[in-house]
Amino acid sequence: MSIEETEQVEGADDIAVTGDDDVERPASRPGLSPSRANDFQQCPLLFRYRVVDRLPEPTSAAAARGTLVHAVLERLFDLPAAQRTLEAARSMLPGQWRELRERAPQYDELFTDEVDEAAWLGGAGDLLGTYFTLEDPTRLEPESRELRVRLDLDDGPQLRGIVDRVDVAPNGWVRIVDYKTGRSPRPGYEGHALFQMRFYAYVLWRTRGVLARLLQLEYLADGQVIRHEPSEAEMAVLEARVRSLWTSVQEAARTDTWPARPSALCEWCSFSALCPAFGGTPPAVDDDAVERATGVRPDRP
Repeated sequence: MSIEETEQVEGADDIAVTGDDDVERPASRPGLSPSRANDFQQCPLLFRYRVVDRLPEPTSAAAARGTLVHAVLERLFDLPAAQRTLEAARSMLPGQWRELRERAPQYDELFTDEVDEAAWLGGAGDLLGTYFTLEDPTRLEPESRELRVRLDLDDGPQLRGIVDRVDVAPNGWVRIVDYKTGRSPRPGYEGHALFQMRFYAYVLWRTRGVLARLLQLEYLADGQVIRHEPSEAEMAVLEARVRSLWTSVQEAARTDTWPARPSALCEWCSFSALCPAFGGTPPAVDDDAVERATGVRPDRP
């Protein structure tokens, strides 16, 4: 499995488990997050199962570890600057893990062996160690952490998501930061990750009136950082791409056509048993659910 494919799978797991983007709560109107947009492009049937049918998905140790690391990095900035050390971050792991298990009982099913769980927590500590090689949190005062963003696009969907961190410099420059617990994509394959960051930059630009100066992706599995300076021209391209994608989503809904699109990622899909590409049968679609998710109803004879 390629590096970029691994990142896509981990991202999908993170969304399903943590409620990132638009899965955690019912949306006020039909819309798209970066992950759900990627789902539709990857496989329209996957999009239907996640967004229309809202079928449950099992968690995984890798996804849970990503959720845990994100929680610690969010809480780290609650501390006074001088106390934001690696030791302090690692000391938060057991408590944050208990809180996650209390909120999501499915995490209790991940480990039956205390030795395995301890090793897993150690792996989360290693990811935190990599974070401290990439930046010094004692010199940062984020403007926002785990920022939920929403934008009602005129004649289009609601754009939504959760931004890991927003930094605002004294001169007003904005930096959008996203933590990735997987490995960085190979050179030339950064498009998927940068789509997510441009998406967030577009929403913040439209809601705040300030275009981010820098987009920064921090990959904690291999210690790589991808930086990109967005432009207004890119924002126009992003909007056109989202509108085109939403048109395709609504056409799929209207015609009740959600094709499976087999790829190397199918091996990690939670819905193989319901996929016609693997001999499965999709459940009957609920027209009301289609309308809630996409804003249109299937055309029935």
